[in-house]
Amino acid sequence: MKKMPKQGVETFTVRSIAATWRVAERVAREVANGGVIALEGDLGAGKTTFVQGIARALGVSRPVTSPTFTLVSEYQGAKNRLAHFDLYRLHSAEDLLVIGFQEYIDSGAIIAIEWPDRAEDLLPPHTIHISLTLTDAPNARCIVVNWNKGMERP
Repeated sequence: MKKMPKQGVETFTVRSIAATWRVAERVAREVANGGVIALEGDLGAGKTTFVQGIARALGVSRPVTSPTFTLVSEYQGAKNRLAHFDLYRLHSAEDLLVIGFQEYIDSGAIIAIEWPDRAEDLLPPHTIHISLTLTDAPNARCIVVNWNKGMERP
């Protein structure tokens, strides 16, 4: 029996890297067979930390850092491959197509994308959208997981 995708929106307040990783691990379990995760948030909001949690859940053993200058970094987990995109310096969505973005989507890898607004039209309909924001409390962040935002697009 195929697992039904989660629905709705979940909100978490986290106060540590470990807590951020626990939320990321929940998301990783939902995309264990491939999927796209769009991470939205200001600089320093915790997007790369969230991807570190996904990598940890997948059994990736090497350090995960932001691929700001390389555009994409690939990691092999115990069973899955993780492709971590940072589109901050992307000039156009067409640039993403040139490096084989659609092939990444079709490969069954788990795709985590920072700054996804740079290529919103290329995201598949079942993309999980995650918003990370700083709060007024010291070291606290709000993480909003929208399991079906992508399905709202026409």
